Amino acid sequence: MPFASLNLHPSLLKGVKELGFTRPTPIQADAIPPALEGRDLLACAMTGSGKTAAFVLPILQRLIDTKRGTTRALILSPTRELALQILEDINDLAVHTPVTAAAVYGGVGMGPQEHALRSGVDIVVATPGRLLDHMKQPYAKFSGLEVLVLDEADRMLDMGFLPDIKRILRHIPAKRQTLFFSATMPAPIAALTREMLHDPAMINLARKSAPAVGITQAVYPVRQELKAALFLALLAKGDMREALVFTRTKHRADRLTKHLIREGIKAERIHGNRSQAQRTEALAGFKSGKYRVLVATDIAARGIDVEELGHVVNFDVPKVPEDYIHRVGRTARAEATGDAFTFVSPEEEGDLRSIERAVGKRLPRVTLPDFDYAAKLNVQLEVPLAERIAAIRAKKAEDRARSKAKEARRASHASTQGGRPSSGGPGRTGGGSSGGSGRRGGGPSRPRSGGSR
Repeated sequence: MPFASLNLHPSLLKGVKELGFTRPTPIQADAIPPALEGRDLLACAMTGSGKTAAFVLPILQRLIDTKRGTTRALILSPTRELALQILEDINDLAVHTPVTAAAVYGGVGMGPQEHALRSGVDIVVATPGRLLDHMKQPYAKFSGLEVLVLDEADRMLDMGFLPDIKRILRHIPAKRQTLFFSATMPAPIAALTREMLHDPAMINLARKSAPAVGITQAVYPVRQELKAALFLALLAKGDMREALVFTRTKHRADRLTKHLIREGIKAERIHGNRSQAQRTEALAGFKSGKYRVLVATDIAARGIDVEELGHVVNFDVPKVPEDYIHRVGRTARAEATGDAFTFVSPEEEGDLRSIERAVGKRLPRVTLPDFDYAAKLNVQLEVPLAERIAAIRAKKAEDRARSKAKEARRASHASTQGGRPSSGGPGRTGGGSSGGSGRRGGGPSRPRSGGSR
């Protein structure tokens, strides 16, 4: 069916057309009509299915002709990257409407976010932790809220946000429309839906978790120490113009990125230890073509949206099948096509079998012609556990020594001061010549208000 058949406002249809969308994806076709009717939604939707437009378009339709100055829709997201991507999608779809939106997330200053909340921006897209920081202040008002969206609810559960979500629910109107999207439905999420939703429209709940249609999946068996060399060989073939690469840990992401740069590949990384400015620059540079390779951990798996991304590489096999689904879902978005390659060492075969059971098929094994699988290379991307423990212990010992030295200096200074006459000692009357209280700022010191307020 065409988008025109969904009874959307002409301004929204114009925006959709300019983005090149002619017909809705299955999740959009199923979710938009009941959402436009004002019903609650409970939907299973995978990354790359077009679910953002499935909840953004009904919100925009609802707000397009309302008075401005009050926040009427709140979208909760698990990561900063996903919040920014949702905001970008809102702005693209609302380009011909007066609807305004802002993102609220950690890692950046609260000032501009406070301004947006004070002005009553129409739609707020927020991560739970930073939103609660603002909710402690009187300017964060949600009494006029009409729509709440939980996007990637299972990911928020994984990241420990469930208590935060429940706190947020206590500060928003109980009478509202709630749109609930999750890739999977673990028991805590199912319980939360029963608390939050009223007679919801159920969408795709019986479907099996699987990667988006259009993804060509392949497995490359390779020894752990040869993974970097294999990736460089694939890049050298020239078929892989750009690649989003997922590693198991932040440390491996850092070391792989540095190794690629040493080999002449323009690369950057994105993970939880990077500042928001660094993460934003890395993602923008990858989208613009400045970086050919973006190395990421799973924190970014649900927040990276790159048009026509051709290749996702699982440098390490994810421990959880759902993470595999979301990683490879970064390619073949909006019914496009793409390749997902997974490097599997002998130690990771068990995790791969779990993934194959989840997707319901055996993934094809591939070998790269002319690659020396027997090479004696040893690119260390992971510091051995014993070395990491030794480094941690050395750092703690250094901190203890520094603390003891500081205490010794403080004690020495205190004993030296104890031998000196005080300001009210012999030779001084203690009182001023004016006969006043005799205090020249000598009363109890008043704490200064620091910059942490």
